[in-house]
Amino acid sequence: MSTKLTCINEKHIHLHKGINLTHHPPFPYFYPMNRAQLIEQIQLKKSFLCVGLDTDSTKIPIHLQGSPDGIIRFNKAIIDATKDYCVSYKINTAFYEAMGLKGWEIMEETLHYIPATHFTIADAKRGDIGNTSAQYAKTFFEVFPFDAITVAPYMGEDSVRPFLEYENKWTIVLGLTSNKGANDFQQQLLTSTNAPLYQTILTKVATWGSPNNLMFVIGATRASDLATIRQIIPEHFLLVPGVGAQGGSLQEVSKYGLNKDGGLLVNASRAIIYASDKEDYEQVATRVAKDYQQEMASYL
Repeated sequence: MSTKLTCINEKHIHLHKGINLTHHPPFPYFYPMNRAQLIEQIQLKKSFLCVGLDTDSTKIPIHLQGSPDGIIRFNKAIIDATKDYCVSYKINTAFYEAMGLKGWEIMEETLHYIPATHFTIADAKRGDIGNTSAQYAKTFFEVFPFDAITVAPYMGEDSVRPFLEYENKWTIVLGLTSNKGANDFQQQLLTSTNAPLYQTILTKVATWGSPNNLMFVIGATRASDLATIRQIIPEHFLLVPGVGAQGGSLQEVSKYGLNKDGGLLVNASRAIIYASDKEDYEQVATRVAKDYQQEMASYL
């Protein structure tokens, strides 16, 4: 299968072409979302919210925990509750891989349920030697037709290149993360540049692609670094986790991270999807997502 093919699954046909098909083909394809379309959605909704579907079977509402289809029911309800206020969904694949075959099936069904108007991210953090990365890229760009995947750059350009070779797909490279361990390597000064390692990574990786196919993960708890980061990569989109449950400030992230096109996808997971563990979880998720959207609108 060529990496240059651009096809569509029936959900996207229905939304974009007005054709209503009733059965999923075994290997679905789709219209990928390019930069102009993503910017259009941000401007239309006055939102740069990404909802993280990091679904943990032990944290969904109790009335769903005993149901064999509880997770997919939960995911679909969260999507329905938040789709008017966000522009993207990020599926953390680890939560699904841990369930074995059933988890992969739930992930696929969840991905198909997301409207074509929303940017989809496989938060898989892959990265390996070239031929292995090529298989990861095929998995998350062809078999599971995500718009983007998160990638770890530690092994260098040849580990990232297979993802970048896909036309109209996005590679989201880890830049500066929000976890405590980021200080172990990412913030260490290099004697050759007298700058933190993460700045060298951003500068180097930015030459491998363009703002049309390359994004970076920048943790919200690192908002104080965003001004410097924007000097290095002024045009690239940034995927920013850490707002909400991790304590990152949306105001600070927006102040230093927004560019002329928006340029941000701010992810909130637990703060939205686990806002309530009762049967009103859909209504509460809607309310929280709307609150984020309204705050974002004030910054755009």
